[in-house]
Amino acid sequence: MSLLVEIFTTSLTPMVFLYMAIGVLSGICIGALPGLTATMGVALLLPMTFGMDAAQGILMLLGIYCGAIYGGSISAVLLHTPGTPASAATAIDGYTLAQKGEAGRALGTATLSSYLGGLVSVACLWLISPLLAKLALKFSSAEFFLLAVFGLCIIGNISGEDIEKGLICGCLGILVACVGIDSVTSYIRFAPEGNFNFMGGISYIPIMIGLFAMSQAFENIEDIFSEEEVQAKLTNILPRKEDLKKIIRIAPLTGLIGTFIGIIPGAGADIGSFVGYNVARSVAKEPELFGKGSVEAISGPEGGNNGVTGGAMIPMLTLGVPGDAVTAIMIGALTIQGLTPGPMLFNTNKVLVYTIFLGMFIANTLMCLFGFAGIRLFTKVLSVPKVILTPAIFVLCVIGSYAMKNSLFDVWVMLIAGIVGYFLAKVKVPTSPAILGLILGPMAEKNFRTALLKSGGDPTVFFNSVICWFFIALIIISLFGGKIKALLFRKKAA
Repeated sequence: MSLLVEIFTTSLTPMVFLYMAIGVLSGICIGALPGLTATMGVALLLPMTFGMDAAQGILMLLGIYCGAIYGGSISAVLLHTPGTPASAATAIDGYTLAQKGEAGRALGTATLSSYLGGLVSVACLWLISPLLAKLALKFSSAEFFLLAVFGLCIIGNISGEDIEKGLICGCLGILVACVGIDSVTSYIRFAPEGNFNFMGGISYIPIMIGLFAMSQAFENIEDIFSEEEVQAKLTNILPRKEDLKKIIRIAPLTGLIGTFIGIIPGAGADIGSFVGYNVARSVAKEPELFGKGSVEAISGPEGGNNGVTGGAMIPMLTLGVPGDAVTAIMIGALTIQGLTPGPMLFNTNKVLVYTIFLGMFIANTLMCLFGFAGIRLFTKVLSVPKVILTPAIFVLCVIGSYAMKNSLFDVWVMLIAGIVGYFLAKVKVPTSPAILGLILGPMAEKNFRTALLKSGGDPTVFFNSVICWFFIALIIISLFGGKIKALLFRKKAA
């Protein structure tokens, strides 16, 4: 009881609570701006924690982390511009729903789903963190390769009715990801001689901004004087009763899966988002509505990407191994405070560890409250005339692309991707598979080759563990589950 009292006293101290609230608000704002990722937000505000005590500093960074992952959904829904890579899947149906005049409903769904996914991850963080962290250590190159292949299987589900076009777009994304120095042999591939910009590879963030946001800006220019402005309906902020049933069924499930993805070092919220989309489609009663403004298609990725936040903290706290780039920065923040993440942290600083657990719950709750409180303000973006909104999107795209590496090369990449995305939209080719290919292509290639190098070229390395067979089963279900389900229903009907 004395430990619980100390934990609650530390977490709810006015200054700690204030810093957490500032962190969540800052994170939402950072996440909503295209190109400013959660990693960048935490890195930018890390120096502010140097003069704070450990609880204040870490909980403020956690607030930024949770807020930024959620904040990306705001611009994804309103502008078809994922604020962070973790919201790329949300943009597919969120923007479609907003175009129907139901932006408030879409944002309400995203907010509640993010909260439920975050709560599930916090529960896992609190109850089973040591067990899950040990499981993450069993992942080798073979398991990572099969995880990436499972992620790539999702391309068919996010391609809508044009699966062939989606697969082609996904392959193009994988090819673009091959540009640069080979991570295994250090051989330079597809890079003009002497051009160092290409040698470092082409980042997927400016491409994502170009395909989603800049292409949309080009479309706005085309119909800026002819199209009737979309007015957001502000009367329906809270999800409807039927929406609530779907969210409660989908978000905790994808939040649990996102937690598992988060504990795997090197995975991240972007993978959790697309896997969440795929899972939501698999369990949805009306999967044919995906891509047309489905509530479940918003709930799935938002539950998944926010589930990753708690999952990524598990290996960081229990083993000292960062689950993603954000938790890598948090290891630095703990080190600055004279603390070493790992098993001993639970013995030497038990109060701080459980304060972090409680702080993540409070941060997710603040995120939910701020999100619902701001929906009326957020949806006013759709009331801004396109003649004003379009130049603002242009400016945000340029700033977001440049801010990542302070490179004009990324700005040019974004502009070219925007032009390509504009013409792809004209021929009705889905662009989301390209982002998935850019993210998972390098992960699949590197781990495939590394696994074969370690095994001396023996392909049975991909069948040697229970985890490998688990992912093989998921791949088979992902590829053929729909046909098996249809066949079973046909037999039942007969």
